[in-house]
Amino acid sequence: MKSAQHYLDAANESVPTLSAQEAVALHGSNAVFVDVRDSSQVAETGTIAGAQRIPRGFLEFAADDATPFHNPAMQKDAEIYLICAAGGQAALSGKTLQEMGYKSVTNIGGIGDWKDAGGPMES
Repeated sequence: MKSAQHYLDAANESVPTLSAQEAVALHGSNAVFVDVRDSSQVAETGTIAGAQRIPRGFLEFAADDATPFHNPAMQKDAEIYLICAAGGQAALSGKTLQEMGYKSVTNIGGIGDWKDAGGPMES
């Protein structure tokens, strides 16, 4: 039987990571930043300026262009940078996107690291 740790280990093996400082340097480029936390968490802390807000539980629908819920920012050839509270949900989300055919997904960890690195924020 698989455990949550098994899924997290597999995701961390598959999805590349980038430090918040390196990711801040990419902000403002053509990269797509996606916050996968739920709306209550985003309301508490804010998120990356311009980030797509796609909760982990809705990601598959927003990422699939065959659903009426597809988010047009989610293109399979886009550079996608994922953030959450601490990095775990971002890793799992990245693995899911890879399995859906996304070519470039990167885990940039937690929103606290982004803030500490001076990354631009919005409410």
